[in-house]
Amino acid sequence: MNMSHKPRLTAHLSVGTHCPRELQLPSGPSGSRTRKEEIQHRNYHSRDAPLRTPAQSLGPRRFCSAGCKYSDMASADSRRMGNGGSMGGAFHPYLDSLRQELQQRDPTLLSVVVALVAVLLTLVFWKFIRSRRSSQRAVLLVGLCDSGKTLLFVRLLTGLYRDTQTSITDSSAVYRVNNNRGASLTLIDLPGHESLRLQFLERFKASARAIVFVVDSAAFQREVKDVAEFLYQVLLDSIGLKNTPSFLIACNKQDITMAKSAKLIQQQLEKEINTLRVTRSAAPSTLDSSSTTPVLLGRKGKEFEFSQLPLKVEFLECSAKGGRGDTGSADIQDLEKWLAKIA
Repeated sequence: MNMSHKPRLTAHLSVGTHCPRELQLPSGPSGSRTRKEEIQHRNYHSRDAPLRTPAQSLGPRRFCSAGCKYSDMASADSRRMGNGGSMGGAFHPYLDSLRQELQQRDPTLLSVVVALVAVLLTLVFWKFIRSRRSSQRAVLLVGLCDSGKTLLFVRLLTGLYRDTQTSITDSSAVYRVNNNRGASLTLIDLPGHESLRLQFLERFKASARAIVFVVDSAAFQREVKDVAEFLYQVLLDSIGLKNTPSFLIACNKQDITMAKSAKLIQQQLEKEINTLRVTRSAAPSTLDSSSTTPVLLGRKGKEFEFSQLPLKVEFLECSAKGGRGDTGSADIQDLEKWLAKIA
């Protein structure tokens, strides 16, 4: 009975050289084993044998060759799935291939693509700024009564002379700029009466692309204080706007002999505005705690000059009536050039 099992036991020993110690054949002179040991050996190689845990499988050497290969591949796949998720792990090969393809591209072609994208973004940004700027097409004609605003308004639109009277409301019309771009502006003539001018200025100042402050050069000497006070308020409102408009002081009625030059008008206005700054800053503050500190034009501690303002204030001389009376042409060429520049 024992002799019949010897070849079979020998075969098991040749395969299971690295089997656990408890399954090794006992060393002895006969080299035989009992029936109980044979049954235990068979159960170890049978399908019904319990699976070994990973902790039990650790050891200096492994039991299998081909089976270990499949086990390693499964472990690698599980680690990849755990790190990137089921969907992320599935896309890893595609991302790797795309990265390799981009790295193999010609660097010159990649530089050209980057440059084109930069140019495109610049054009989009410029178009956006241009569209915001183009939405403000109004040019406000402001000033005291009888400064010649309405006649200047008519001359710019028609080139003809017309008798005018004091306005009590605004007038607006589209003005075709004399330049190669064919741009247009909206001229708005605002009333100059003391009780109306600030009200209409508040209504239209947000849409102003430019403000033309018209001064009666012939009556300037007696109206200098009123001109300075109104100009002071207009400058404060212009500086407070989100998009600061272009600003021009048009010294009108230069056809009259007693008219003051633009240089003299600028100097006189700077002196009067400096006086206004001192008197308004010295005025007692109100008891209302919500009142804000008044904005100061120019630099504190220095005499006021228009060059100190955050917006550029320009001066020019013009004559809406013209040097030869009602039948003559207006002297507004410099004003038309300025409008073409800011359009």
